[in-house]
Amino acid sequence: MSEQKLLEGKVALITGAGRGVGREIALLMAKRGAKVLINDLGGSAQGEDSDQSPAAEVVRDIKAMGGEAAANYDSVSSFKAAEGMVEQAQDELGGLDIVVNNAGILRDRIFHKMSEEDWDLVVDVHLKGSFNVARHAATVFRKQESGRMIHMTSTSGLIGNFGQASYGAAKLGIVALSKCIALDMARYNVTSNCIGPFAWSRLVGTIPVNSEADRVRVERMKTMTPDKIAPPVVALASDQAQHINGQVICVRSNEIFLMGQSRPLRGMQTAEGWTPETVLNHAFPALESTMYPLERSPEIFNWDPV
Repeated sequence: MSEQKLLEGKVALITGAGRGVGREIALLMAKRGAKVLINDLGGSAQGEDSDQSPAAEVVRDIKAMGGEAAANYDSVSSFKAAEGMVEQAQDELGGLDIVVNNAGILRDRIFHKMSEEDWDLVVDVHLKGSFNVARHAATVFRKQESGRMIHMTSTSGLIGNFGQASYGAAKLGIVALSKCIALDMARYNVTSNCIGPFAWSRLVGTIPVNSEADRVRVERMKTMTPDKIAPPVVALASDQAQHINGQVICVRSNEIFLMGQSRPLRGMQTAEGWTPETVLNHAFPALESTMYPLERSPEIFNWDPV
């Protein structure tokens, strides 16, 4: 534990921290001085079953290097369980200063074959789960007038992807949630930001490979290891990042991108008001050159990661 203590005295709650990106964030936060509550239900990538060993193993790893950690095995989709996580962090680790909403599952289906269960399970874990944990943490953060919230989004929501309507909708919803939290909680010195990670994980490993382009994409993803995501997250969790609030940052191997947010691009007006015909004949043609093409993340991030 000889690393710089950037997070000395801080307590972090990280959901989905038993594997992949969450695990790497937890390990780096611990190396930088934070006490960490490792939440992980230990379910499959599809949200089935449970297993306590992933979270317990991360706790052991942190303690082995001289850090302090505890495990929580509950589901973020439960409002009551999320309250228990926040209380556990305070009771067992002495407080709460940082929340990382990382827990997630995938139930990819082409939209016309997506079931209500597929939709509900994904939205419950990603979007409702992020709300649940953040909402209970907000009570603590408001009282102490400080806190950091970091939520995981995805280019599946920011840009779009095949077969991921539920996942993409939840991940873009998290961006809106984060921005509204940032606005509501700024007066209490609480920040809320999003990270869009590019990293190989068991969730990414469920992506179907149906073409050569898919194969190339998957092979590219394998080069982007989860440990690359942790440094920007730890940086956002520090006191030095107090001025960074309401932002969306993508991390792709050694690349960091500040992502755009919805703003007007181009406009038209008419003193007479619009009819459907004038919209079709004048407004749409004038706006079309600025409209976004129907693209996915591979078309936007079309170069090899650095």
